[in-house]
Amino acid sequence: MKSPCPKKYVLEYIFVASPKRLFYHLSTEQGLSEWYADKVILKDNIFHFSWEDSEQKATIVHKKENEYICFKWVDEEADNFFEFRISSESISNEITLIITDFALENDIKYAEMTWNFAIKKLLRGIGAKLISTS
Repeated sequence: MKSPCPKKYVLEYIFVASPKRLFYHLSTEQGLSEWYADKVILKDNIFHFSWEDSEQKATIVHKKENEYICFKWVDEEADNFFEFRISSESISNEITLIITDFALENDIKYAEMTWNFAIKKLLRGIGAKLISTS
């Protein structure tokens, strides 16, 4: 029997922040450990993400400074990744953080709630306020 395939979903968060400061929190072990995981260690180009009762490893597959970073889970299927994309509006200084991720269809609502919680923590850490989500 074939196991269920994860489904891609996309979340968007709009706020005012510095793209450079945001990118630091999306792409470094220190930045990610402040909001995404309990502990993040970068060893041999592999990010080790630790939470209370689990650990996952990911590598960076694409990255453009202050614009996007895409991680692929080491132990997952080839198309299972998570990506942070920054779209900035120079006139208003608004940032749209676009998150692409995968989850089993029955788990997407829980995954979205988890991201919402993490993003609130991220925004507190960089001193930004959420303007809107979609």
